[in-house]
Amino acid sequence: MPDESHELTLYVQSKKAVTTFFRPPSATGRPEASATVGGASISPQSSSSDAVGEAVFFLSDDQARCQAMTEEIAAQRGYRLRVVDIERVGRIERLVAEHLRGVQRFPVLISPLGRRLEGVEAFTEDELAAIMPADLKSVRAFSYLKVRGGDLDKIKRLLETLHEVKELHFLTGDWDILVVLDFEPSAANKRRVLDFVTDQIRGIPEVIDTSTIIPEYSLTKFPL
Repeated sequence: MPDESHELTLYVQSKKAVTTFFRPPSATGRPEASATVGGASISPQSSSSDAVGEAVFFLSDDQARCQAMTEEIAAQRGYRLRVVDIERVGRIERLVAEHLRGVQRFPVLISPLGRRLEGVEAFTEDELAAIMPADLKSVRAFSYLKVRGGDLDKIKRLLETLHEVKELHFLTGDWDILVVLDFEPSAANKRRVLDFVTDQIRGIPEVIDTSTIIPEYSLTKFPL
């Protein structure tokens, strides 16, 4: 059964144009059924013809960029994305009443919890990551360090050389530094994390004590 908490809907608004360029008819002569493009479910599309030419729809580059970015991040984070072009689906009034009340700008992304991003300016990597929280695939750990007085720049440089050290935070209080560590899941468990702390971090002469927290589960809203 699909997990509804990982399903989102992106509403875009295309523009209609009339072209005289030749477009081959579909095999059935009928509008195409639903299709999947880039991992996103595209709503059924209809076309019409008149004496001037055939009506076609096009999406502005800024909306197309937002769609591409959303599809990419959704795929990375395990979300299913449905894309709906409100100019090409029926019963627009019902869609507006249910999901798009008060919307002035497109595209609009609706999260499972009802949060939405509206307008191209809102579609940033940070905002999309926040609206699609993801399980961390790596093993994250947090180590508090107490250091003896000395050259903090030297300690910072030594810690920076360790690949597993991803963040450093200098503190005031009982502990002097908070180190954020990150390990590949295939190469880490609690014992190996603690071995790294005791061997590599405690091996720095200025580090006199450590205390490490290893979460049982981690979720992030930061970009991956």
